[in-house]
Amino acid sequence: MGKVKIRSTTVVAIKHNGQVAIGADGQATMGNTVAKSNVKKIRKLQDGKIITGFAGSTADAFTLLERLEEKLATYTGNMKRAAVELAKDWRTDRYLRRLEAMMIVVDKGEILVISGTGDVLEPDDDIASIGSGSMYARAAAIALKRHAPDMTAEEMVRESLGIAADICIYTNHNLVVETVK
Repeated sequence: MGKVKIRSTTVVAIKHNGQVAIGADGQATMGNTVAKSNVKKIRKLQDGKIITGFAGSTADAFTLLERLEEKLATYTGNMKRAAVELAKDWRTDRYLRRLEAMMIVVDKGEILVISGTGDVLEPDDDIASIGSGSMYARAAAIALKRHAPDMTAEEMVRESLGIAADICIYTNHNLVVETVK
């Protein structure tokens, strides 16, 4: 039997009106079967000053979270520097290169997307999304920022994830949403 493709998740982060929020759904699937419906894909780091969301293999994501925490400790909580150093390691380390996950990392001022190809991306429009339903959530977030500017970042994240869950079969309505303190 070949490798089972694990698909899961929509993660979206939005910076709006001075607030940064990040959220994810709770569904994990194996093949065409829902394996679990309430996976927690959002993690607080540095006493809630930094929050991360991940898509992809859960075990791989936990490995990356541990490495990110180490980098944050090394660089005294400097999120961007820690992200860049993690991305370098992820791209060059023989073990880490095999990990199949992506991460969004946020603090009170910025949003970063970190990938295994060595990318650390800062979205121009203060919206980042990853995972199977990411394009649906992103489109919803763009529309909300344009046409519902009185909403909070947290409300926008919830609504964007809800719309993605209505469309993407790998995304559900069991949401975890956090805002940065």
